[in-house]
Amino acid sequence: MAADAGGIPEGLGLWLTEWKVSPKIPWLGRRLVASVGPDVGQRSVAAQLSYFLHPDGQAVKVSMLRVHPGFRRCGLATVLMDALYAAHPTAWINYGWRTGQGARWWDGYREPAPERNVHNRPPAEWAAYFNAVNVASDKAHNAHQDYRYGLDGHRDAVYRYGERLEREAALHVAAFRPVTPVRLDPGAQPLHGAVRLLLPPAVHDYVHDRTQDPRARAAALLEHVGHGNLPRGAYWNASRQGAFADAYHEELLASPPSGPSATHAVFTLAPLENSALPAARALATSVQVDHSGDVAVDITQMSWREADRPHLTHTAALTPAVTAAIAPASARRASTAYRERYDSRGFLLAAARETAHPFADRAAQIQAMAERLLRDQASRTSTPRPQPAAPQTAVHPPTPEQRPPGPGRHA
Repeated sequence: MAADAGGIPEGLGLWLTEWKVSPKIPWLGRRLVASVGPDVGQRSVAAQLSYFLHPDGQAVKVSMLRVHPGFRRCGLATVLMDALYAAHPTAWINYGWRTGQGARWWDGYREPAPERNVHNRPPAEWAAYFNAVNVASDKAHNAHQDYRYGLDGHRDAVYRYGERLEREAALHVAAFRPVTPVRLDPGAQPLHGAVRLLLPPAVHDYVHDRTQDPRARAAALLEHVGHGNLPRGAYWNASRQGAFADAYHEELLASPPSGPSATHAVFTLAPLENSALPAARALATSVQVDHSGDVAVDITQMSWREADRPHLTHTAALTPAVTAAIAPASARRASTAYRERYDSRGFLLAAARETAHPFADRAAQIQAMAERLLRDQASRTSTPRPQPAAPQTAVHPPTPEQRPPGPGRHA
């Protein structure tokens, strides 16, 4: 049962997405987002629950529950907590320590599965996932908050509520199993990065016109962004869906556009060489540029869609790949190669446009192929033609009159 007063807002939507956290945290960041709005393109964030998920999926550590102003006392905190239990139906859940406001809310909340709350169970059952001494400290803090505000805090469900647990917790500290972090290798697979664009109406209409050539529309979209202006702050994900999720999360936090709906564009890059990315902030499923210079990349595919029509995605494969760059932090940080190709805003210079021909990088290959074809043609010309074969008399099947007698036939 919910402790919050009021009713659930109409048009409520729940979304489970990745939460980009510090690479120092070996667990996976996740976020449950409650959004409110009449349709996909007009939603705004109402509440969010941030937490960490153990790589094996069997333990959860809650980090923060926040309900935004204007949506409080509507039951959203209860909805998100219940959704957490539903999203991870077999996992241990550690709520950590509570603030005064959190303690008052918790006093009225009813857990769907209190037996999975580590505060309610002996450490021998869950000590492999959480440091038992830290959990004991959180429980002592929460008991103090309950005493301070005169709350019950569901003490009947809590394991050894209000008791000193240091000795028992210390017995189980050795059972804790640290997690080895997994980091994405930007050279092992293609990378996908997203950008949210508010396009001029004419450009918007053209790039979303499915009757037009997708490669031409992708080229127009890239011209608008700038070949040397790929998003610097973006996370480059292992999957295209992860990149679109980043754009949608940004959409929820942004003000609705006054003109056409926003466009979410994803650039797919060929795997990067180690030398191309000297410093990166690598997470389990994404990587972020962590140095101030530019990064030369090759775009192999572009995908884009309207924010309010995520079911209609446009895609264009770029063969050969298009040379581009992730923008430097500032013009002073740009490399010599970058300045020779792009202006201060990241757009191609005139000299670079003259050489930006689809076959410019294949000139030697094309020349070698042409020379081979010419040699083959010359060799065929110098070889004497074979003599024509002598004409042969055609053999025709016998006419009915010429056929020999057979069964049922008489000469």
